[in-house]
Amino acid sequence: MSGFSFSEESVKLPTGAYAGTRRRMLRLDGQAVLGVTAGQFRPYLYPVYTPAGFAATSEGPADHPHHHSIWAGADHLHLRMPALGGRDEIYAYNCYVNDIFQGRAPGRVNQIALAGQASGAGFLIEQEIEWRGPVEWGAPQGRLLLREQRHTRVQVGDTHITIDMECAVTAAEYDILIGPSRHAWFNFRVAPSMCVDEGGILLDNTGHAGRAAGVHAHAEWVAGCGPVGGGHTAGIALAPRRHAGDANWWWFVGDFGVVTASPCRDDAIDLTCGQSTTLAARFVVFDGFANTVANIVSETARIAAMLAQPHSFAPRHEQ
Repeated sequence: MSGFSFSEESVKLPTGAYAGTRRRMLRLDGQAVLGVTAGQFRPYLYPVYTPAGFAATSEGPADHPHHHSIWAGADHLHLRMPALGGRDEIYAYNCYVNDIFQGRAPGRVNQIALAGQASGAGFLIEQEIEWRGPVEWGAPQGRLLLREQRHTRVQVGDTHITIDMECAVTAAEYDILIGPSRHAWFNFRVAPSMCVDEGGILLDNTGHAGRAAGVHAHAEWVAGCGPVGGGHTAGIALAPRRHAGDANWWWFVGDFGVVTASPCRDDAIDLTCGQSTTLAARFVVFDGFANTVANIVSETARIAAMLAQPHSFAPRHEQ
């Protein structure tokens, strides 16, 4: 067997049992790279492995069960609904937490279609996604908030795996505000053993190496690194794609292992009905990390070099 394969996860369930969601596994030469999980509340990437085969992320940890490995979400979605007298009413939802959060009802980010194919030296995953509010009075299917075309390109190297994710979102039926929020857009949650209190470390491009409190609020990239068992170490880094003069990306980072890059911490993304915007980022999952102060500078340079390679985003399909 050689090359990429992308097949439905096969689990033989007992009679009467059924799977709560679906997962398709991407493998290279038979070795698992990552899983594309539909999810009950949102699609996400899990499991995610380093080239050496170590799991680098966590799925639904006990403290934050809505942290799903590598995912996109937003907890402030404000729909402008036309009402009597020509006025707008604001319907507020969250598509980040799986429960009511700060008074906002939980929506669902539904994977409608999934396809994958080898592309150049990597593999391209294409998803058609709908962001919907919950079942409610007057909306038995949930209100359609956003339509999304998501392209994820995966490239596997000897020491790291590059995951380029691009989300083209369109206001579906009404004008909508996304944010302001610290809980949007690109996120990862490291494996439990990689958390700071378990011997992990957080790095950013400014040279910080330590706890979350020292991460620069507008860093170009942030990485979480730590032990993964058997004396081995691994890490995962995230860098949002920025445009010239773009200073809006802001970081929410926790010692317990979550890293979020938000484009709308201070100012909402305002979309009129039918209007689109595209958000993109690079994740790099890698083996090894700096475990001594003397190695931190070289490790930071290594992560920067992996993130600086030309991004290989797929062409965007405008709606």
